[in-house]
Amino acid sequence: MGYNTGRERAEALASRLPGTGHFSMFLSATDSGAIRTAANEIERRFERVDVLVNSAGTTRAVPHGDLEAMDDETFDRILITSVRGPFAVIRAFLPLLRRSGDAVVVNMSSFAALRGQGSSVPYAASKAAVDTMGESLARALAPTIRVVGIVPAGVDTDFIPGRTQEGFLRDIAQSPLKTICQPDEVAMAVLAAVTHLRLTTGSTILVDGGSHL
Repeated sequence: MGYNTGRERAEALASRLPGTGHFSMFLSATDSGAIRTAANEIERRFERVDVLVNSAGTTRAVPHGDLEAMDDETFDRILITSVRGPFAVIRAFLPLLRRSGDAVVVNMSSFAALRGQGSSVPYAASKAAVDTMGESLARALAPTIRVVGIVPAGVDTDFIPGRTQEGFLRDIAQSPLKTICQPDEVAMAVLAAVTHLRLTTGSTILVDGGSHL
């Protein structure tokens, strides 16, 4: 698994996984050189890649109507991390994915892409771009590589700075299933995309408790 600044958390998670051969490595979504270095190390160890999950992302809570509060540096960081980053990872790992002959790329998107809502304007825009990029790459990389997007709504994590628990629970209460989404449920959607949805590519899978309805 790749990490940017969370080395200790990544190493701790790798140590808890069942089986053997798990490890973590530095893989910054904003550093194409580091991405290619990671791809070279994976090639040395495993020769091929069967599943690639792009889950890096960043944001900052800025009211959508306050355009002056969104500075260029933050805007660029969000788009580079969430859009160019996944593209650069897929580009670097493409030879290894092709060696699989039946590989899957999973891009983590967001419900913000559907509604133009969420923590900030560039975050919503970046996730919409990831979804469109997934369609393009699904067409370009078929038939040996599938590309699937996973689209959660509110998930019970501390990812979004400034989000209050009250607001989070209010959003959950307004969804049809009225169920708090846990990280493991998003992980199960990723697993399903890889192992069961064999004819799914270029599509996004909603994990939103029916919030789109």
